[in-house]
Amino acid sequence: MAARQVTLAEVAKHAGVSLATASRVLNGSTRQVSDELRDRVVGAARELGYLPNASAQALARNSSVLVGLVVHDIADPYFAGIAAGVTRIAEQAGLVVVLGTTGRDPDREVQLVNTLRAHRARAVVIAGSRTTDRHAVARLAAEIAAFTGQGGRVACVSQAKLGVDTVVPANRAGARALARELAALGHRRFAVLAGPPDLVVARDRLAGFKAGLADAGLRLPAANVVHGGFTRDGGHAAVAGLLAAKTGATCVFAVNDVMAMGAMAALREHGLRVPEDVAIAGFDDIPTLRDLTPGLSTVRLPMEEMGERAARLVLDEAGGEPRTVRVTGDVVLRASTSSPSGTGLR
Repeated sequence: MAARQVTLAEVAKHAGVSLATASRVLNGSTRQVSDELRDRVVGAARELGYLPNASAQALARNSSVLVGLVVHDIADPYFAGIAAGVTRIAEQAGLVVVLGTTGRDPDREVQLVNTLRAHRARAVVIAGSRTTDRHAVARLAAEIAAFTGQGGRVACVSQAKLGVDTVVPANRAGARALARELAALGHRRFAVLAGPPDLVVARDRLAGFKAGLADAGLRLPAANVVHGGFTRDGGHAAVAGLLAAKTGATCVFAVNDVMAMGAMAALREHGLRVPEDVAIAGFDDIPTLRDLTPGLSTVRLPMEEMGERAARLVLDEAGGEPRTVRVTGDVVLRASTSSPSGTGLR
């Protein structure tokens, strides 16, 4: 049989104080209690083995030791890297990170912030692209306003669209620089695995890549853009669409690395070699690329650093206007794009 939990009322009785006084001491109320009474209550709690109620403490303080981290998909190494950075800074501050995943469902994102507000979380970091659905963005902004109105703080790793401190990766600029570099290698016929059309990050990377090709005097035909899931399986499935379209592309840009990895697997299954037949590039430079053969050309984002910066912003008590921290991406060329004269997707 499980041991019975000692109640606050028992602690108060043992210490010879009122229940209200015991609560003020053990639940962290801002109301003052004399040192003598505090020592009696703490001593009684220790003797009886009393475990404070975290919810009651949060109510008394109007905050808790919890920091919420809301991400789209923790299985994606991009979000795992951000989570590592957030957790490192939060733990250094003596706080506990609570993780929630949305599956890229905007309603789930709102629900998670609402739940964290109900638990009096001290702060929330929201990582992941904003949707193009303005109503969904407005719902999340309203929930964030309620959370900050209650005394909590919020920071994002995404696009600066929610009126809070935001770490903004250079998605458009990074993709533009990558396109220029690939064109400089001699690639001329491109296709893009563009991800979901309603994700701002996917749109930004596609737009940036098109702009980089235009800088090099090249054009991306509409038929050479295939949308799909922002996942490994999404990239794998999108290759079938490219092959069916007979684009003739000799270089494929996937708007994130996990899609690129899925695409590479699909190309092999169709008897195509990377880069001898088709070159491929991604975006993010996730850690798992270290084990990929051939090495994937990509745009490197400092994911853990982005998480750390977001955590520092959200734990900084300074007020003022929302701050934007811009993070640049570096083009990294590897073996996956080393052959600009492949046979292409036919």
